[in-house]
Amino acid sequence: MSLVADRPGPGAARPYRFPAVVRHDGVVAAHLPGQALAVAILLLDAGAGRESSGREGLATVVAKALEEGTTKRDSAAYALALESLGAELFTSVDWDAFRVGVQAPVDRLPDAVALLAEAARTPRLDPADVARVRDDEATALRMDWADPGPRAEAALRADLFGRDLRHGRPLHGDPDSVAAVTADDVVDYHRTWFGQPGTLLVAGDLTSVDLDALGAVAFAGAGAPVPGPGGPLPFEPRTGRRVVLVDRPGSVQSTLRLGHVAPHRAHPDYVSMTLAATVLGGAFTSRLNHLIREVRGYTYGIRGEFGQSRRFGRLLVSAGVQTAVTVPALVDTVGEISRMAAEGVTEPELAVARSWRAGQLSVELQTPGAIAGALATLVVHGLPDDYHAKLRGELLAADVAQVSEATARHLHPAGLTLVVEGDAAVIRDELVASGLGEVVDAQL
Repeated sequence: MSLVADRPGPGAARPYRFPAVVRHDGVVAAHLPGQALAVAILLLDAGAGRESSGREGLATVVAKALEEGTTKRDSAAYALALESLGAELFTSVDWDAFRVGVQAPVDRLPDAVALLAEAARTPRLDPADVARVRDDEATALRMDWADPGPRAEAALRADLFGRDLRHGRPLHGDPDSVAAVTADDVVDYHRTWFGQPGTLLVAGDLTSVDLDALGAVAFAGAGAPVPGPGGPLPFEPRTGRRVVLVDRPGSVQSTLRLGHVAPHRAHPDYVSMTLAATVLGGAFTSRLNHLIREVRGYTYGIRGEFGQSRRFGRLLVSAGVQTAVTVPALVDTVGEISRMAAEGVTEPELAVARSWRAGQLSVELQTPGAIAGALATLVVHGLPDDYHAKLRGELLAADVAQVSEATARHLHPAGLTLVVEGDAAVIRDELVASGLGEVVDAQL
């Protein structure tokens, strides 16, 4: 028996081509030849950004309530209708949009879209069903918020954007805001935002699909489009660092969330920012993971990325460390961010980031669901139809100067908010003495 001492090298990358985008009368579609499974999504401008103060999480409750039957069929009959088609209904909410989608064999797509429209346009919204869905969601949030992380995330978002703005509060609300949702709130939200036509996204083999007919079903009875939410919000990083302490008495670990405001998703520097974040903390080989995990041994993993929506964005760095190394981990993390902002990236690390991001894109955009999600990105952010067709090439073509310049523009170590969720009695004095920034208690 012999052992192979040399690891085989990678093979040549296969070409990837994003399918051509077809637009017609409110339908945006992509043809996937030979793909027998199709996905259709009704995309509505009814995301969490449309929620009112004190009812954060309302859109999420609406999303779950849509699965509880329609004015035509109760939940059991509706589920049976889906199953008879081999179809699956799904819903989701983010800051910018509300999605009601269906996955089905392409030859049954017309009937599946009719069921999608039935759920989206004429849901039952029975008060008892809404109350149960709301209570389940509030209970799930209470369980989630009992763990480290959600309170730190909420504290960071509030400090970056301000609790008076919707995006200064958690995307899916908190246990109290969701528990406050009423059946009337759900009905009013649906009445206000679900009468708009929206956009129908379709991905699959379109050879025998009548897109006009699908659109007619999806948009039947719809009223006028809703006014847009406005353009990108102005952002100005803070000029001094701040440490926000979220007390978790007795905790043996500190949960760290660092960040600052950043540009919106459609910003021209998106590709460079993505690559810069990959070098900093977006991959296992990143600078932060190498230093904080591999060299220092402070954590099992640390990640950094730019999270961006239609109107705003932020840098987010996340990790969990033992209480005893809270301050050293913060000092090293801020130091690494500062060095990268000052020095930019190197060609070897950028080469890895380019290859990984381009390869990841090719792998991710394979299924009808992923393609439909990419179509949603075009619609929500006003991007050109050839955006994804060019994206891989732009990732591979980005050079050191381009990415380093974007790094200097969009990394602001002096304006970071450092949220620490941990045992305040143990770590407060060391945080104050560290000089990392003003130490304040979180107001949650």
